[in-house]
Amino acid sequence: MLQGHAWRPAGPNAAADIQPERRALLNAFMTAWLGRAAVGTGGTSLVGLAGLVPTQAQARSQPPGRSSDSQRGPSDERPILRVGPGQRLTTLAAAAAEARPGSIIEVAAGDYRADVATWTQDDLTLRAVGGRVRMLASGAHAQGKGIFVCAGRRLSITGFDFIGARVPDRNGAGIRLERGSLLIRDCRFEDNENGLLAANDPSITLDIERCEFGAIAPGEGRTHNCYVGSIGRLRVTGSYFHHGHTGHLLKSRAAVNHVFYNRLTDETGRASFELEFPNGGLALVVGNLIQQSASTENFHLVAYGSEGLVGPRHELHLINNTLVDLRPAGGVYLRMAPGAQQVRLINNLLCGKRELPPGPGWEQRQNYFVDRSAFVAPDRYDFALRPDSPLLGRAVDPGVVDGQPLRPVAQYRHPCDTAPVPVGAPYSPGAMQV
Repeated sequence: MLQGHAWRPAGPNAAADIQPERRALLNAFMTAWLGRAAVGTGGTSLVGLAGLVPTQAQARSQPPGRSSDSQRGPSDERPILRVGPGQRLTTLAAAAAEARPGSIIEVAAGDYRADVATWTQDDLTLRAVGGRVRMLASGAHAQGKGIFVCAGRRLSITGFDFIGARVPDRNGAGIRLERGSLLIRDCRFEDNENGLLAANDPSITLDIERCEFGAIAPGEGRTHNCYVGSIGRLRVTGSYFHHGHTGHLLKSRAAVNHVFYNRLTDETGRASFELEFPNGGLALVVGNLIQQSASTENFHLVAYGSEGLVGPRHELHLINNTLVDLRPAGGVYLRMAPGAQQVRLINNLLCGKRELPPGPGWEQRQNYFVDRSAFVAPDRYDFALRPDSPLLGRAVDPGVVDGQPLRPVAQYRHPCDTAPVPVGAPYSPGAMQV
């Protein structure tokens, strides 16, 4: 019985004598014939094996741990919706209406005017394809709140620009986060009444990576480049906040805040605070360039607890930041409300007309007051220490908080990115290690 053996033509040169098309036909014929012969014998036919054993090409194409296509369940593949000119879906609003949990929405690069949407499904991925997707409000808004209203869990948005949000309440946002969790990556916000506005819900988490929060629309104190309500956790890395107007560059009421390796520079804007935690919370502020403009609306750069401490835990860890004050009369680097359990200022560089006075119970180590000549090119926002600086290598280990090391392993790289700190580089005060 030939069952269980691969069939091949006899003779040493037989394979060369048969064209590939004929060989395939002969193999198929013999496989079918042997399968019929095996029926009723208790053996497994090659016909049955052919349906269960993938070919070598199929095996190479499958990732480890995945079965063949014929054995995949319907939930193994995420549905993809494509949006853009020439596609069945031409608007984000249509995609939002059709999407189901787990959908991937791929949006062709280009301008989308008055195309506003509300996203309530869980596990959505929105990503730009072929360039940037520019969401131009053009007078439209979703629910009277903004261009996008987000209320699903584990939503991610990559490669979008949000421009010109206006609403009757004058707090129109590029993105309004109402519930769930959101990751935005490589997104830009420009000329909105609020760049991003997050609601008050302790179950919300927000992650911001490599984003730009640019010039804000003129307002009456409610216009913040990014305003985060009383949420559970905020994480911001590699992002650029600039040109505020009356409001703050970054304001967060989150219970837990990780603000690592960012540039918050008001430049020629008129922001109030550059960074504020009005209700306290745990704030890890590491490796940021923070600059107050000469035309600031408020003379504080960083404020903590200015509207009263809320919640059980209140700690500010201000580590390896460069704080630059351009206010002609001099500003205040830190406004700190009483009542925090821990205030630690370590390895910071302070540049301006005033020094930082010690606060009651504060831990202050290796903070240095310098003038602009200490930096490589401050007029070009290169605030790295000069190669001959006596401060190189003068930083101390700031320790760990909740398992998070506070010694910087990266630094902000303009525009909207981070770069790793080279192994062996001297550990120095300030945001820029090299």
